[in-house]
Amino acid sequence: MQYKTLGDTGLLVSTLCFGTMTFGGNQDSAMADARIWKMIGATDQAEADSLVKASIDAGINFFDTADVYSGGQSERILGQSLKNLNIPRKDVVIATKVYGRVGQGRNDVGASRGHIMDAVDASLQRLQMDHIDLYQIHGNDAVTPIEETLRALDTLVTQGKVRYIGCSNWQSWKIAKALGISEFKNLARFDTLQAYYSIAGRDLERDLVPLLEAEKTGLLVWSPLAGGLLSGKFSRANQKPENSRRSEFDFPIVDKERTWKILDVMAPIAKAHNCSPARISLAWLLAKPVVTSVIIGAKRIEQLQDNVAAVDVKLTAEQIKQLDEVSALPPEYPGWMLPFQGSNRLAPTVRQIPQTAAAAK
Repeated sequence: MQYKTLGDTGLLVSTLCFGTMTFGGNQDSAMADARIWKMIGATDQAEADSLVKASIDAGINFFDTADVYSGGQSERILGQSLKNLNIPRKDVVIATKVYGRVGQGRNDVGASRGHIMDAVDASLQRLQMDHIDLYQIHGNDAVTPIEETLRALDTLVTQGKVRYIGCSNWQSWKIAKALGISEFKNLARFDTLQAYYSIAGRDLERDLVPLLEAEKTGLLVWSPLAGGLLSGKFSRANQKPENSRRSEFDFPIVDKERTWKILDVMAPIAKAHNCSPARISLAWLLAKPVVTSVIIGAKRIEQLQDNVAAVDVKLTAEQIKQLDEVSALPPEYPGWMLPFQGSNRLAPTVRQIPQTAAAAK
């Protein structure tokens, strides 16, 4: 396993993070969205214990969950797994999220100070922990002022309930504004962004990647296999395989025709490495310097083992070039204008100025 710092911090996390969105999903739940969580996964406690143990054994020290996953069951099962396996708290980095609706009350959702302060205590109780390593705002709250959210998170850091903070699914302008407010007001700043990124969905490269690189903010990747589309089960000829979550829950949004072309190019590369397309897809992401950690999910040990093996896949420069070219984003303004106008600045030439006789003396 390989490790990177969590953004511009000194905390080391594994470059693969085990995501626990499949934990729970009890079909007997009274939740309105219970069917969705059932489709995503219904991993029970015993199965979760096996997956967490296999992750630890593989060198993964980073685990991601959220209060909204299966109505809190994901957090509860993850916390209990760590207890059942006697994993020392200091040896794992636990990330969870707040924002999604967790009750019927008007304020049981969002990134307000009120909801954050209530939600963090509920998450800590379910996780059976006294602190959360990385607490993330799970979505964009169009109502709550950014400064209110940041002040609430800063309070949690000061209290010791939270050690680092991040956001998920935010626009680049809003992240930039938040970082500016944190610096100006001397508040805890976002160390990470959790975002969708895959070889089939490279949209964040337009604005978010340059921002993250400039601000040294870590990138945590969710759905690196595009909701299973890159798992190896799907193809142009078999677009709705059985026993696949994506066949029932078509998410995230992906250009399917473009994806089939990517898989066509990926097939001989996977064959050359004697591995699955999923492993190549993960290896492609892991080769991107901006990526801190890739969140993988698994229902079975075999899936987990295949994904973990991606850290050992070393793509050649030519293979990366082929994958980059077939998955390249279509030109979009102002992106196509920047290299055109900036070419002389990006590759400046040193202009020799003749010295005058006086200057030479």
